[in-house]
Amino acid sequence: MALTLREKHLSGTIPPHVGNLSFMRFIQLPGNQFHGEIPQEFGRLFRLRALNLSINALVGEIPANLSYCTELINISIHDNKLEGKIPIDQLSNLKKLENFYLYTNNFTGDIPSSIGNLSSLIRIGFSLNNLEGNLPVEMGLLKRLSFFSAAENKLSGIIPASIFNSSAIISFSVAANSFHGNLPTNIGHTLPNLQKLYLGGNKFYGNFPTSITNASGLDVLDLPTNNFKGQIPTNLGDLTQLKLLNLAANFFGNNSTGDLDFIASLTNCSNLRILSLSINTFGGNVPKVMANLSHQLTELYMGWNQLSGTIPEGFGHLVNLHILTLSANSLFGLIPRDFGKLQNLQLLSLDQNELSGQIVPTLCNATALYFLELSTNQFEGGNIFDNVLMNCQNLQYLDLSHNNFTGIISPQFLQTHSSLMHIKIEENSFNIPISLADCSNLENLFMQANFFQGTIPPNLASWKSIQQLDLSSNNLTGPIPKELEKLQYLRYLNLSYNNIEGEIPNTGIFSNASQISLIGNNKLCGGVPELEFPPCPVIKGKNRGKLKVIILLEELWPDSLACPQESMSSYGFLTMNFIVQLQDFLQKT
Repeated sequence: MALTLREKHLSGTIPPHVGNLSFMRFIQLPGNQFHGEIPQEFGRLFRLRALNLSINALVGEIPANLSYCTELINISIHDNKLEGKIPIDQLSNLKKLENFYLYTNNFTGDIPSSIGNLSSLIRIGFSLNNLEGNLPVEMGLLKRLSFFSAAENKLSGIIPASIFNSSAIISFSVAANSFHGNLPTNIGHTLPNLQKLYLGGNKFYGNFPTSITNASGLDVLDLPTNNFKGQIPTNLGDLTQLKLLNLAANFFGNNSTGDLDFIASLTNCSNLRILSLSINTFGGNVPKVMANLSHQLTELYMGWNQLSGTIPEGFGHLVNLHILTLSANSLFGLIPRDFGKLQNLQLLSLDQNELSGQIVPTLCNATALYFLELSTNQFEGGNIFDNVLMNCQNLQYLDLSHNNFTGIISPQFLQTHSSLMHIKIEENSFNIPISLADCSNLENLFMQANFFQGTIPPNLASWKSIQQLDLSSNNLTGPIPKELEKLQYLRYLNLSYNNIEGEIPNTGIFSNASQISLIGNNKLCGGVPELEFPPCPVIKGKNRGKLKVIILLEELWPDSLACPQESMSSYGFLTMNFIVQLQDFLQKT
């Protein structure tokens, strides 16, 4: 009656003889490595109620003769490699089917209107396929439908009003498609049981539907990357169950002082964990009331808006914050000192503002900080590496570029931060030590327009993982180390506008002129022809000629000239005789 073998590392094909087990009611084989097709013989299992073949490597199409299994309640064949059209026309007599999970396969075609005949459907999971076309109006006939997911397909058109009138819906996801149109102004009234709404990555437009606050159980409101506009209702905090609010990449706000007034109401949302307002047109100051948001908040995104003023004190109260971005606004002033209280902070982005002054020395109390982006501001101060960043032991990405920092990158910092993979410090006034070679895990290093002096250290070849290296516009001298030819992952090298000289290597990255830049170094020569540097001069027999001249001098120069007190009358004769013989020798060689 039941065949249940979950996650048993089984492989091979599913034998068609299973179709002979006429009393079989449950087939549960998820989480194995079965391949091949779903046997057509499953259509003989008239008593089958649940078919779960998910998370395998099955191929081919859904057998249309599953329509004979009229007792089926659950079909779960997600996470396979199945393809073809969904045979809903053939399966429309499965009147008892409640759960239909096909996500993460390669299904194509549209969703047939006959889906409305599957009147018992409660949960539909069609995400992560290649489905096309519109959502059929007949889906509004599914009065029990509570869960619908068709995210990451190629669906388009307008969401039928009949779906938005399906009051049983709890979770609705059509993210990452090409749907358009307005959201119904009464959506909060027609979907009063809504808990999760995922509409991101489409082409929806219009104003924020203010009635959404009537769906009091809503805990996920995800609307990013659309064309919504206007103001956010100031009573949005009536949604006290909110855990995720994502409004990023729209046109919300009017670059006015009241754009963020709704933040005050969000202090009622004690479960709020993720708040994303990035890439909109919100204006005004950062509200001080943000300090009163939920202590559960772990991610706060406010970058790429039109915010101005200073960053207020109070962020330090958000003690569980992992991610904070305020990039690309018009903020000025200092980093608040209470940022040092964010001990769980992992990512901080304050770049592209007008912030100034020195970095708060307690910033690296957040020992888990791995991503720090402070570029394109007016920060200043010396020895930030030793005075501020030394305790950031887990840094992987560091961008201090386009500021007014001074000092050096100390050897001690580099030795204790082996996890660094990406450093950008261009357009500052750093002096950079040879010990940079200690960072063997580096993948990207941008150090242009500083005060890097001396030669390029050959032990940079120890950077086995380096992919991009920019040392342009410094004061480097000496030759290009041939050891750089060994960096097999290096795909971008910029040494322009230095004072390096000598022969350009011609293997490794140096064999591809499109991946390197050496302009502004007038003493270089050679290299592949595409670089258009002059050939290096060749002096044949240089060392051998010098040796012979020395021997000739020893043979021809008289010992008597070693003593100037000896008779000098013969000096002119001997000198002329020596020169004649020397010229004759040089012509022969």
